[in-house]
Amino acid sequence: MRQQCEFLFQVVSVLLNLGWFEPLRATPKGDSPYFWGADTMAARTGGNEMRFKREFIGETVGTFVLTLFGCGAVAVAVLFGAHQGLMQIALAWGLGVALAIYLTRHLSCAHLNPAVSVAMVIGRRMETRKLPSYLLAQFLGALAAGFVLYLLFAPSIAAFEGANGIVRGSAESVKTAMIFGEFYPNPGNTAVVTLPLAIAAEAVGTFLLVLMIFALTEGCNIGRPDHALAPVFIGLTVTSIICLIAPLTQAGLNPARDLGPRTVAWLMGWGAAAFPDQVGGFLFVYVLGPVLGGVFASLFFVHVLEPAMKQRSSQCECQIDTL
Repeated sequence: MRQQCEFLFQVVSVLLNLGWFEPLRATPKGDSPYFWGADTMAARTGGNEMRFKREFIGETVGTFVLTLFGCGAVAVAVLFGAHQGLMQIALAWGLGVALAIYLTRHLSCAHLNPAVSVAMVIGRRMETRKLPSYLLAQFLGALAAGFVLYLLFAPSIAAFEGANGIVRGSAESVKTAMIFGEFYPNPGNTAVVTLPLAIAAEAVGTFLLVLMIFALTEGCNIGRPDHALAPVFIGLTVTSIICLIAPLTQAGLNPARDLGPRTVAWLMGWGAAAFPDQVGGFLFVYVLGPVLGGVFASLFFVHVLEPAMKQRSSQCECQIDTL
């Protein structure tokens, strides 16, 4: 485990020293409104370094909160049978998403999800130069949440494994590894799920999530709820999507939320059981699938829905400067 920790530390150190963040310290060519409007909190001249720090903190803390509440709900369901149905876990995830957005939406764009950040870049709602820092912050926030979750429940996990004859790191230990990362098909479920179907399920779920984020936050959608209620409806969207696809893939929808805690499971003794698919299918399902779904949703909204909405309203608030 020591070697694994050293490897993870080296990876993070390399990422931090790649010079990704330097462009953020320079004056941008043009300030594009974030879809949460965080750009209004900093002047166009100066304050860029402070803005970078604020955004990095916001994405890290927000993803931490989202992951801790969501994975915590799964943990108490697995270990204690605290939740009696999928809806209860889905609601806990939805509440976690809404609370995380409320906490951080005036610090950063409150994406809290790499698939959302990539979609916002594709839709020209965020500058490309900001993407690496957002992705790193989201992963670190989810990783930290995974460690906190393990510290909270480590004795209970060990007791559960002992009572059920589970050897950590074996194939059977997926029953506890699912606390941290998603698996397909959902352990204990009768669903028949192939690798292509799992990728498609994650892509469809993330497509719906990103599409609703655009619809709930863009000014040209005059039918959207009040801005202050948008996080609630985004959380309810997550709840609905989980109810739809969780029986198939546990509904990851978020590469950081999956890879961060899954890495913790890998480090804390689950080893290969945390990544049981030897062909790399978990990266395709829980990273590629959500990213593709988010990209397709962004393109669909920008090129199909947004023009249609503009035809219905002479006033549209979602115009941005060309980057």
